[in-house]
Amino acid sequence: MLPTFLLQISLILMEGKVINDLFINEQIRDKEVRVIGAENQQLGIMSIQEAMRLAEDSGLDLVKIAPTALPPVCRIVDYGKFKYEQGRKEKEARKKQKTVEIKEIRLTPNIDTHDLDTKRNNARKFLTKGDRVKITLRFRGREMAHMMKSKYILDEFAEHLADIANVEKAPKIEGRTLTIYLCEKKSN
Repeated sequence: MLPTFLLQISLILMEGKVINDLFINEQIRDKEVRVIGAENQQLGIMSIQEAMRLAEDSGLDLVKIAPTALPPVCRIVDYGKFKYEQGRKEKEARKKQKTVEIKEIRLTPNIDTHDLDTKRNNARKFLTKGDRVKITLRFRGREMAHMMKSKYILDEFAEHLADIANVEKAPKIEGRTLTIYLCEKKSN
């Protein structure tokens, strides 16, 4: 005897492919469904046989679009066109998303003021583009003994960028480095 989940998988494989968790036509196993017509009109709750007959009469497919609803919602639509439109909407949504990158700026404890200004300008440029900035103060050799004395470099760095940036994560020691994260201030 097969476990129930294997039995369900074998039934799905015998019936045909289920793409993206959408059941179409004969794959729908519910007794009653709420049906939406081809022109987005509510046709009401009916048996699956009656819904299938309506879909066949119009030459379209019956697609289960809301399987968790009670009763499940099915729509009479051309399945190929429906999948194409759904793909376009997903692609458009991905296009509008902004990915936030983390830019890293590395400093040393004995950095000169002009070098520090250059690094601040780079950080300002990254922040205005909407990226997060990770400022790393790296220690080598005997510099490790004076880690906390050099913390002021990171504090001043964040202070100079306070007009456009917030400290996202306070300075933290990670091995041989002291790290702080800055992010762009949100305008209300």
